[in-house]
Amino acid sequence: MQAATCAISIATAAPSSRKFSSRKMIRGSMFFRKATPLTLGTNPCAGKPFARSRHARLVTSAMMSVSSSPPASIEGFGDHCFKGAVAKKYLSKYGESEKLLEDPTWPRRPGKADIVAKAVLDWAVDNGASVFCHWFQPMASSGVRHGLSAQVHQTMFEFDKDGKPFFKFEGEQLLQGETDGSSYPNGGMRATHTAGGYLSIDPLSPIFLREDTIFIPAAFVSYNGDALDEKTPLHRATQKMSKEGTRLLKLMGYDVDGLINNIGLEQEIFLVPRHAFYRRPDLQFTGRTITGKQPARGQEMSDHYMAPISRATTAFDCMRQIQSECFKIGIPLKTRHREVAPNQYEFAPLFGNVISQTDQNLMVMQIIEEVASENGLAALLQEKPFSGINGSGKHNNWSIGTVDGVNLLNPKQINTASKNDAVFPVIMAALVSAIDKHGDLMRLSIASPGNDFRLGAMEAPPAVMSTYLGDDTAAAYTPSKKKLAFGAEVISDIEVPSEDRNRTSPFPYGGSRFEFRAAGSSQNVSLVNTVLNTIAAEAFSIVADRIESGEEPLKIAQDLLKQHSKVIFNGDGYDPEWPEKAVEKGIWRIDSGVEAIKKLTDAKNTDLFQKMGVLTPRECEARRTVLLEHYTATVEMEALTLIDIINQHVIPSCKKAELNFVKQLEDSVKSLKRSLHEIHISSEASDAAALARILRLDTMIKVREVCDEAESLCPPSLWSLATYSELLFLDTYPEGDLLL
Repeated sequence: MQAATCAISIATAAPSSRKFSSRKMIRGSMFFRKATPLTLGTNPCAGKPFARSRHARLVTSAMMSVSSSPPASIEGFGDHCFKGAVAKKYLSKYGESEKLLEDPTWPRRPGKADIVAKAVLDWAVDNGASVFCHWFQPMASSGVRHGLSAQVHQTMFEFDKDGKPFFKFEGEQLLQGETDGSSYPNGGMRATHTAGGYLSIDPLSPIFLREDTIFIPAAFVSYNGDALDEKTPLHRATQKMSKEGTRLLKLMGYDVDGLINNIGLEQEIFLVPRHAFYRRPDLQFTGRTITGKQPARGQEMSDHYMAPISRATTAFDCMRQIQSECFKIGIPLKTRHREVAPNQYEFAPLFGNVISQTDQNLMVMQIIEEVASENGLAALLQEKPFSGINGSGKHNNWSIGTVDGVNLLNPKQINTASKNDAVFPVIMAALVSAIDKHGDLMRLSIASPGNDFRLGAMEAPPAVMSTYLGDDTAAAYTPSKKKLAFGAEVISDIEVPSEDRNRTSPFPYGGSRFEFRAAGSSQNVSLVNTVLNTIAAEAFSIVADRIESGEEPLKIAQDLLKQHSKVIFNGDGYDPEWPEKAVEKGIWRIDSGVEAIKKLTDAKNTDLFQKMGVLTPRECEARRTVLLEHYTATVEMEALTLIDIINQHVIPSCKKAELNFVKQLEDSVKSLKRSLHEIHISSEASDAAALARILRLDTMIKVREVCDEAESLCPPSLWSLATYSELLFLDTYPEGDLLL
């Protein structure tokens, strides 16, 4: 048998040989990309047909016999991202270089948009693309909207008087667009009779190409300039953080041209068999299992974390294809590995600018879902798809740097560059004060519906907004290194941070960055970073004002720490006694995501956002409404799905198995319907969300217990829903003919 392995360059990265859906579509898309055409249903390397039977999986085992492989190739990385060398090739034709795109003011410079549009059109045509869209990020997308984005595809050609098409794409089309703002969640800022929504290109996020379409990242506002998206407030907050941080540094003798916020996002997911996914209405409609008996095996043996990604299943092929597609559009997914729970995995990119990194993460999530389907899998991005095992997060690693690359949170770098040892402690003291003052906003920023089940469950930090600095750092702001010996002479000593790693803190300092560990896996992290940059901007402004009034910087830092050091907690955040102790110390603790969302319109917070130029009170009120309604609608979908599961699956199975649960289940359906009615008649979004939370965390959990007990007693042949055993154990559970 010919080996089924080959070197595939990124430029012609072939999808996995195991295809399960949309075969014609895949062939067409590859034609548009000018990739090497594949014979679908064949070995992409050898061109030999696979036998369409369960014996096809023997091809995978044949890989083990391969003694060597051709050289690896990184050719084609970023070919479908219009920046750097790719942009240079096309801009040079019109007398410009790639440096033009590095200046974010180019859209406002006369004539430059037309030049970029011509170059983009040439690039598009060369790569088989004839369609463009403005790509933007509506509010309330997590958990429901594929890709968490919106777009309208339009052709890049017109027709002459004889009906013949010709390519045409101009600067005005590149720079702006228009859509119906009233059809997206907007919190009352738009209506059918006042529906205008307008798009403007985001020059900080590169244009990219997928299939036959050019994607132009854009910001989205109403006719009145109100932000209707996630991106616009993030830009405003980052801009203000740069302005106030630059002012502070200048007062301390360090002149810089501006600051940027860099982030790195660790995206956790589950991959489950698609045939089992189709037998779970709750996963299809809500992203999480609303019922499900625990299997005999879970994660108690810690055997899944960082274990080999098995080639016995399609998961490895899927992850490689995800990386290939991301590489093509310039997304540097550096890390892939298994996570703690069965069938849980993680991808992580290199650090980058917060604007482009957020955009790239949304595309990563979209690619993950699409590629999983092509490999017989379903990707679950929700924070808590399964009860009883770890959920998924999206650790938001956050740092601040100068535009020329000096990291303000790296003491060695900033001390060397500024030649002022006081800069680092002043920056850190300012950030500690911000965390202490605005822990409510930090908690609000991670109040995704899925985090209801994740925060504080020994898998994610509790809903207490403290920070970890380490005893060494907290005391003197001089984090150091130490030698670590392995006790065997042949193994070299290594150098590690002087402080241990604290995974129980929601916002620990890690030597050169803070890590917001509590962010949810399904979230658009724009709100997370909007909050962090806004509170940092205010803190920098306060310190700068005090320096301008004559105070010494180090004395200001000492004073801030004296007032706010209570928020520093270097202990075990999973200690059951810690949340109560935190409240006694005056640290923000908000267990309910609904209550956290309601904090957005507190006077303290609307004043902050307005003063920093990030959100007006009107925009704060609208976002509060959007977030509350998103939560309520999520719970409503879950409750309605649970009713259907009981009526269409659990009760029929119980009747067939002659189990005595029918009356109890029928009463449960009535209870769910009563709770939904109470929500529907609520006049205030906050009241409805509060009732939805009770329904979700009380009533539905009690109903689930009945369903799960019935499942535990029902013979498998009579249970119509896919079980946790089928969903969670790709490596060991029979997948069946449906996978081939």
